[in-house]
Amino acid sequence: MTEELSAKLEKLAELQKKLYAFRYATSSIYLDGATVAPKDTEEGRGEALGILTEYMYDLSTKAETIEFLEYLKAHSDELTPHQAREVELLLRDNEFMKTIPAEEYIGYQKVLSKADYVWHKAKAENDYESFKPYLKEIFDYNIRFAKYYKPDEEAYNTQLNMYERGLTMEKCDKFFATLREHIVPLIKKIMATGKNETLPVRKGFSIEKQKEFTKYLMDFMSIDPNHCVCGETEHPFTLEFTKDDVRITTHYYEDNFESSMYSVVHEGGHALYELGGADEHKYTVVAGGVSMGIHESQSRFFENLIGRSEAFITAILPKVKELFPEQYGDIDARTAYEMINRAEPSLIRIEADELTYCLHVMVRYEVEKKMFAGELTVDEIPAEWNRLYKEYLGVDVPDDAHGCLQDSHWSGGNVGYFPSYALGSAYGAQMLAKMREDVDVEAAIASGSLKPIADWLGEKIHQHASMYDPEELFEMVCGAPFDPTYYVEYLENKFSNIYGV
Repeated sequence: MTEELSAKLEKLAELQKKLYAFRYATSSIYLDGATVAPKDTEEGRGEALGILTEYMYDLSTKAETIEFLEYLKAHSDELTPHQAREVELLLRDNEFMKTIPAEEYIGYQKVLSKADYVWHKAKAENDYESFKPYLKEIFDYNIRFAKYYKPDEEAYNTQLNMYERGLTMEKCDKFFATLREHIVPLIKKIMATGKNETLPVRKGFSIEKQKEFTKYLMDFMSIDPNHCVCGETEHPFTLEFTKDDVRITTHYYEDNFESSMYSVVHEGGHALYELGGADEHKYTVVAGGVSMGIHESQSRFFENLIGRSEAFITAILPKVKELFPEQYGDIDARTAYEMINRAEPSLIRIEADELTYCLHVMVRYEVEKKMFAGELTVDEIPAEWNRLYKEYLGVDVPDDAHGCLQDSHWSGGNVGYFPSYALGSAYGAQMLAKMREDVDVEAAIASGSLKPIADWLGEKIHQHASMYDPEELFEMVCGAPFDPTYYVEYLENKFSNIYGV
């Protein structure tokens, strides 16, 4: 190795350590604001984030950085695969960042800090008007950034690609059409059975007991409490600082035990992905999940394919009965399984059943697509949202708090994220089919620990972090290209069995 190459590699390591430090700081500020910070304190966080963002922008886009990264790219045959991937990912980010004027990028980060606070307040008060100006700015910024980056591309395609490399509207349209074709008729058959009217509904769950159950679930999932803790927030999320420090959050409701239970299992799936990365990825841009679709495949895998299975419900029911004897003392495992898998069109995405969930995602996809195409304005979002919920799910939206204000994603700038939830769900079904060749899934669940399942995913997916692009990684895991029929058949078989249709 030449002296010049060695010096450039030192710069590469130094750059990534600095970027890591800035991300750690900005994530800490976000976590504080979303969990324990007092109300009316968003201004100070916004100022701090603006300054940190400016430093990150300058560090990533300055000529010296571009020069040594381009040098390393030209000498990639002399680098280790890991070093070559680091350079590739940093240059990808730079391609995007360098097209955005610094003042706009910094301004956008300040808007996001304020928007998150305003959204929390707007949702609580059912006040879309107060959030609307921020939402307009967020969409405007994202559309403008996409056009700066790839002026000849459809802006929404560029946005989708940010979250799932290679994803386009054409692919989404085809995927969602396949789901709609199979899911909508099945929902109609299920609703015609009248079975939901006979399923018990339980309320009055102690928050303290739910917190105890959270610890039980995390242990069941083999999540190390020395490296991951669960906090409380309005809308659950996961943050990764390093593979040794991951935070998940949930929201507890006294009248809805399932909401927190499944947010913990969902976010726990994200956490296992982050915790499972190989040590060599730490403090580099290779650390962390490769895409939102792959990430959601892990969270939705644990939440639904495992967490809503009959084997899982049977395994956890004794603990549920112990903590909530009044609510579940008289419920047998099969009834509990049917209660958990009650399929019925509803208003709230994160509380939707497994069958109707993707219809919620489709609503958001259609709204975002129209916003990027200039076919919809922020003034029209509530009405269009409500119209699509009526068309896709057959439900009437009573107010914006239960409608277009329900998700935190837009307030955080995550425009183009939602399709990843549906895609991840479908990825997971194909991964499960492959896992069954090596793991007795039901036996692992019955044993009281999901470690064999987590270990398989760790070996096939988690350890690689972002070393491979999502399509390549998926085919490495499954031995075949993505095929949505695995997911469709899984849903049809499961719910036809539950409802006898």
